[in-house]
Order: sequence, then structure tokens, then C-alpha cells
Amino acid sequence: MPLKAVILIGGPQKGTRFRPLSFEVPKPLFPVAGVPMVQHHIEACAKVPGMKEILLMGFYQPNEALSRFLVSAQQEFKVPIRYLQEYAALGTGGGIYHFRDQILSGGAEAFFVLNADVCSEFPLQEMLEFRQQHGDMHSFVILGTTANRTQALNYGCIVANAGTQEVQHYVEKPSTFVSEIINCGIYLFTPAIFQHIGEVFQRNQQELALCPYLGEESSNGWQRAEVIRLEQDVFTALAGSGKLYVYKTDGFWSQIKSAGSAIYASRLYLNQYSKSHPERLAQNKPGGPVIRGNVYIHPTASIDSTAVLGPNVSIGEGVTVGAGVRVRESIVLHGASLHDHTCVLNTIVGWDSTIGRWARVEGTPSDPNPNDPYAKIDSETLFRDGRLTPSITILGCSVTIPAEVVILNSIVLPHKELSRSYKNQIIL
Repeated sequence: MPLKAVILIGGPQKGTRFRPLSFEVPKPLFPVAGVPMVQHHIEACAKVPGMKEILLMGFYQPNEALSRFLVSAQQEFKVPIRYLQEYAALGTGGGIYHFRDQILSGGAEAFFVLNADVCSEFPLQEMLEFRQQHGDMHSFVILGTTANRTQALNYGCIVANAGTQEVQHYVEKPSTFVSEIINCGIYLFTPAIFQHIGEVFQRNQQELALCPYLGEESSNGWQRAEVIRLEQDVFTALAGSGKLYVYKTDGFWSQIKSAGSAIYASRLYLNQYSKSHPERLAQNKPGGPVIRGNVYIHPTASIDSTAVLGPNVSIGEGVTVGAGVRVRESIVLHGASLHDHTCVLNTIVGWDSTIGRWARVEGTPSDPNPNDPYAKIDSETLFRDGRLTPSITILGCSVTIPAEVVILNSIVLPHKELSRSYKNQIIL
């Protein structure tokens, strides 16, 4: 069956919770477990038999980093990959409707839509098989997973028939408890979805035509009929129609909204590498550094044999790690330098940053509750009650930390040269 995949990568006005890291690179290209975030999606799509083309869709200006990534991904995965740039932020449904001719060209019988800011096992083949067993060939499938009752309110909630898994009710971020089954932001559609999105578009146009007379905004809160949200505008209407089903996964899944969630996502992917990419995991070797748990080290990195790395550490291209350095639960981006005896815990070290001898850079993990199998990572806001929320420490690019200082629970913007210790600060 000819298939396509669409990966929604958003644009520069989004990802504000990902700053200062999103200043340097589009968020979808941020490395998670050693490879760009969106490469995990592309790899999963490329494995599905019949995949004819993968389309990245968003409103980033095409840039050199994105173009270079697309060329290398196309060579590696042997599937045509293109970027379609929206002229404005059109919402999760508006973009695919705008480019529907591109999606349907070549006679695709079905297509996946994946949000770029999730990490998952991506059970795409299972979703295809599920649709054949449960729905007809014109039904649509949402990937769902179980959250705890409190956190479910932060997601799209799905009420489904226990026998058939048909979606009977869908509410995006409800104010009271609706269901523990949440939307994972991964969908399987057929071309018939465009009829339903088209109906929303027509309705938006009619509302906008009336709005000047009524003196109010349209129901989607935007002054543009093309802005369509799959979740609120389409799924809510499709629920109970016999056309929408949920496939529930027990595999790992998490959102990557904030920089802290990138460290957690890195852990999930590194854990998966033992099965999918054992060659990406560093091993203890004579004369090499001490490796604890799952660690990714780029082949060009230079690591002293007395360093101790892991668990859940990702070391980027051209990184230098000195003698006696300890790194745990952290991402060290390309060109960074950790001088002798530094300690780096729960931290993202930005590109080309330098940490001096005997310095300690530490954050507070924002991991889900380990005692709750259904807990998800909380997308904490930076501030609560006017104070900075303790979270992982982030060093932007080209930050210099002097010797023998302590940086704790802080965010350091790019190109800063610090002269002393900091705690619970945003250093502008």
C-alpha cells in the first residue's frame, strides 16, 4: 500500500520553553540521544513498508542547517524527504490541508501525521494493522497512551468503546477529568480526512464573513479561516461518528516541550538503543573512560580515560572531556569543553561552551514520578509565584564557566562569561 508521512515541525515563534537552545538551531534539529530530534521520527517512518515520501511541514525559513539535514537523512534512509514551508502558522490541521495536493500526489492510500515534539517508539506498523482489524479502510487512528488522572488534564483526552476502540468523545485539555487515555500526537489518516478538514475551513470562512457584523472573533480564536486545529476542530466533531479509533500503546512516550524534557527523552531513546542501535552505545574498554548505564559518545569526541560518564549521557561532536570529569543525566553539545575534575549533573551544556577546572554545574531533574507507571513529565513553566522553578541547568552556546565555581538550577544565555557562582538564576 503506498504510504506517506507528514512530520509537523512548527516554527520559530513556538518552542519558547526551549530557549535558549532554540536560538541556535531549529528545535526539531536539537540532538536527543546523539541525533536530531526529528531523525527518530524519520527513521521510524522509513521502516514502514510502502513508505513513498516523508514531508516535513512548518513555518521555519528554509536554512542551511535544515537543508543539510534533509540531504543527509535522504541518503541515509533511502526515502525522498522534502520540507514544505507554510506561509504562516496554520495549526496542526491547516498545514496539511494547505498542502493536501502534495500529500496526495503519487496516489498515497494513507498517511501518517506526527508531531515533532514527541518522543516515542512510534508503533506505526502496529497502527496500520490495528486499522485493518478494527476500522474500515476509510477510518482514522489516533495513537493513545495512559496518563494518570491529574496529568491527563494537560492533554487531549479520549473516551473510547472498550470493545471496538472507537473514539466516542474527544476533549482537548479538559478542565475536569474525562479519561486517562491521552492523545500522543501521532495519527494515521486516509485522504478522506481532507473532506472533514474542508468542512471546518468552510465553517471558519462563514464565521469570518459574519464576524465583522457581530464584532467578535471566529470560534478558533484566529482571524484566518485556514488556521485549523486537528484536535479541537476535527477530532471533537469526528468522535462518535464511527470513523475515528484509538490504538493504545504501552511503549514509551513523552512530550519534548521544555529543555528539561529533552534529557528525559534522551534517556528513553538511549534505553531503546540497546535493542535498536547497540552500536550507538559506548562500552567500557581498556584505556577508555568509565561508562555507567547508557551513554552515547560521538566518534570525534575526546574523552580522558579517568572520566566517568553516565547513566543517560549524550556527548556531541568534537567535545573534549578532561581528567577526572563526572557527567551524569546530561547532554553535552558539540564543541564543548569540560576541563579536569568538573562535575556536570542534570545539565545541558551548549555548543562551544567551556567549564573550568573543579567547577560544578548541576540542575534539578524534572522526571516523572518513578512510582507511578502512568506518570508523564510535567511541562513546568519557568516561574512559579514569581520565582524561578528549580529545574535542569542550561548553558547556552559559547558560555564560559570559570574554575572552582558552582552553577545550580540556572539558565545562562548564550555568549556569557561568568565570574562567580550562581544559584536559581536566569543570567541574561
